[in-house]
Amino acid sequence: MGKQARPRVLEDSQAKAIGRNIRTSPRKLNLVAQSIRGKSAESALHELTFSPKRVAKVVKKVLQSAIANAENNHDLDVDDLVVSEASVGKNLIMKRFHARARGRGARVEKPFSQITVIVEEKREEEKKPAKKAAPKKKAAATSETKPAAKKKPAAKKSAEVAKEQA
Repeated sequence: MGKQARPRVLEDSQAKAIGRNIRTSPRKLNLVAQSIRGKSAESALHELTFSPKRVAKVVKKVLQSAIANAENNHDLDVDDLVVSEASVGKNLIMKRFHARARGRGARVEKPFSQITVIVEEKREEEKKPAKKAAPKKKAAATSETKPAAKKKPAAKKSAEVAKEQA
């Protein structure tokens, strides 16, 4: 007579991790999240390891947690994981006061934020044919549609123009 289990929100090939109460503004955190969106999990970890931003360490922990969830809870292959989504949101805001002139006070807001990282398993074979096929078709189409026309050098053109004017 327990509570019914909630249905899984994500697809079977996805896993997620959430980092809450991160002591930075969402705007600063989003800069780091932007740098890992769409990258493979391995390259995203390398990016975060060598990032000069302070928040990158926290984001790296969340990404490692998402990778561990994918491996242990959902039996996904770690080598094929891609960061499909890295979303940032607001969290609580600490309100403080800073002493100002003539006995007044100024409000200081210290924002917190949270990040949700979703990793997805994508096979290497699925990605490569789509990218290789498109440029070949494009190159073949452009060479067939445009006729090969010989262009006269600029020096010959100017000589012809001078003869016509004289």
